[in-house]
Amino acid sequence: MRAKSLMVQGTMSGVGKSLLVAGLCRVLAQDGVRVAPFKSQNMALNSAITAEGLEMGRAQVVQAEAAGIEPTVAMNPILLKPTTDMGSQVIVRGKSLGTMAARDYFAFRHTLKDQIMEAYEELASSYDVILVEGAGSPAEVNLKRDDIVNMGLAQMVDAPVALVGDIDRGGVFAQLIGTMMLLEDHERQRVKGSIVNKFRGDVTILEPGLDILRAKMGVPVLGVVPYMQLDIDDEDSLSDRLAMRAGAGLVDVAVVRLPKISNFTDFIALEAAEGIGLRYVSRPAELGNPDLIILPGTKSTMDDLRWLRTTGLEAAILRASDRGCAVLGICGGYQMLGELISDPEGMEAAGEMAGMGLLPVQTVFGREKRTVQSEGTFGEVGGVLSALSGQPVLGYEIHMGRTERRGGQPLVALGRGGTDHVEDGCQCGNVYGCYLHGLFDHAAVTNALARALLLAKGLDPQAAQAFDMVSYRQEQYDLLASGVRSSLDMERIYQIIEEGV
Repeated sequence: MRAKSLMVQGTMSGVGKSLLVAGLCRVLAQDGVRVAPFKSQNMALNSAITAEGLEMGRAQVVQAEAAGIEPTVAMNPILLKPTTDMGSQVIVRGKSLGTMAARDYFAFRHTLKDQIMEAYEELASSYDVILVEGAGSPAEVNLKRDDIVNMGLAQMVDAPVALVGDIDRGGVFAQLIGTMMLLEDHERQRVKGSIVNKFRGDVTILEPGLDILRAKMGVPVLGVVPYMQLDIDDEDSLSDRLAMRAGAGLVDVAVVRLPKISNFTDFIALEAAEGIGLRYVSRPAELGNPDLIILPGTKSTMDDLRWLRTTGLEAAILRASDRGCAVLGICGGYQMLGELISDPEGMEAAGEMAGMGLLPVQTVFGREKRTVQSEGTFGEVGGVLSALSGQPVLGYEIHMGRTERRGGQPLVALGRGGTDHVEDGCQCGNVYGCYLHGLFDHAAVTNALARALLLAKGLDPQAAQAFDMVSYRQEQYDLLASGVRSSLDMERIYQIIEEGV
């Protein structure tokens, strides 16, 4: 029996569609419904790797986790990872097709409809309900031709629609009513209700406006969802966490906020660990005197390295390293720490570029993209982070470059795709780098890192304690579900799902 569906569309990007779908996934799963998320096209720099080594948007991984199921690329058949303001890497069913200019992709996207429907039907044959997430707004009239993400997708899968507006940004009534007015008649017939999201205050004060919404839109208000303080992986750089400027803790960790930062979800566990103060910096004056500097992943290593130089942050990091501050590079950050970055095929910017020279490694970009889950152990780690020695590691790799170590010592030994453990990464003094994302999701590694930094300051190494991120995430999904269930008319939502369009 083919699954029933409900599509959650928004009045714009960033209205909270992803979290609402995650919350609804959790609610339905708690009610015993076999539910799966689906987003035909996601644009984000935060991605994840499935057990099969395929790449998909992190938002759909979060939604799958909330539903209690294993994430698969069928839940996000198309992922766009912006490389410039005018182009993106196009990933279809987990594999990169290369980089396309926005105009070229706009002309190309209609050819992906069959792959979208194939992915959707794969889910629809295995679950009771598919919760579909839109992208941007259905009222973007310039993008309606060959639409595959909003009303065009709703028609393809024959889904009823709930329209979400963000009251925290202001103008929610204009958002919702204006969007409804710009829809065509057959599209309006799919909209079965509206949702006001991110509300702060007394909902009774909002009632006169809700009456107007009902009258002007001609559909019920399905609920007013409160602004919830939750610690759940964010979709992209709209995240408020990137604005963190001061972290309170016994040890100070500074993450460089690169312009094209990717997979900053790597650091959520560090933010949450007791005793660690984590902050993001984008200017030399903000760097201060941290205990650890982290250069994160990036979608454009060479461009972001140029930015480090023009802002003066590279010089500030080099001075901090000279003073003995520990520096850790992950993925693109690891590449930056090396001696040379070469792009002979023009995958990023073409040519060669000197690295920061803190690690004796050289990177060459090629067309092959490595996407794999990896596990292993830290080797014999020296310097400030010696407490990491022998700790188990588990994470994933997403990168185009191949990095050759020409000195120093390997940082980790990893098993990749069932192979024997191979040496990876590099360490030299107090500078460390590797390709592995998700390092800190495991309490043993985060605890060892905290202990090492505390010992280096002469403090009690037991003063910082991490916790199990897996259990913590599940608690956050339950909190999200509680907020969604109590604020939405779930009886009406179930009715919409059952009746369809």
